[in-house]
Amino acid sequence: MNLCIDIGNSQLHGGVYDDDGELLMQIRKESSHRVSSDEMGLFLVSALKGKEVDPKSIQRIGVSCVVPDEVFTLRVACRDYFDTEPLFLEAGVKTKLKIKTRNPLEVGADRIANAIAASELYPDTNVIVVDFGTAITLDAVSANREYVGGSICAGIGLAMDALGAKTAKLPHVEIVKAAHALGRSTIESIQGGLYYGYLGMIRELVKRVDEEAFGSESCRVVATGGFSNLYRDAEVFDEIVPDLVLRGVNAMLAFNPEEQS
Repeated sequence: MNLCIDIGNSQLHGGVYDDDGELLMQIRKESSHRVSSDEMGLFLVSALKGKEVDPKSIQRIGVSCVVPDEVFTLRVACRDYFDTEPLFLEAGVKTKLKIKTRNPLEVGADRIANAIAASELYPDTNVIVVDFGTAITLDAVSANREYVGGSICAGIGLAMDALGAKTAKLPHVEIVKAAHALGRSTIESIQGGLYYGYLGMIRELVKRVDEEAFGSESCRVVATGGFSNLYRDAEVFDEIVPDLVLRGVNAMLAFNPEEQS
């Protein structure tokens, strides 16, 4: 079995896949503060046992990480607690993608993982991936497995935090699917502004990325990430795949035989 880990700016998201590529379980942990390699290793072992997965059954570990300070910590944790050298999604690793940006090295590992998964799930199809993380990213992947580029903007949670921190009277509110854009209270006004404001932004970005990347060709729009379910019924996405990054990491392990990791 493979343990696949996605370390973002706000959380660690992990999953265990069997030899057939089926997701058996998932784990999550806040990653906004540093931990030691022992703390990380103990968390992973305990989380697996808590989901009735024997840590000794993990044969390979793949990682997408956008927090450089966590790379060493996780590498040591995997060595000490799983006796395994993790494979990080980074330069030199086989992805079966052609990165068409000006500087391929600056593209985040999570965005590449999403692109890998999109190409595997929807072969011979143009795909736009919308990832609702700490930042919202849109990435265009061609039917020829070319990573074309994309857009980045502040995530909805980040916007809420900024409103609460940078204004004197506006409170932090729960981010929900608002019934109306016209709020009858401050809380409703913030919730409506966030929900419909981001809905409009995503629609416009998807439209423009589609036109600029694929022209008149058809494409599939796929969402992932924590707040993607807010827009499940908004008729923006063709599909929501919560574990898209992890699927990409698992595919990366298949592209890179163990003797090369």
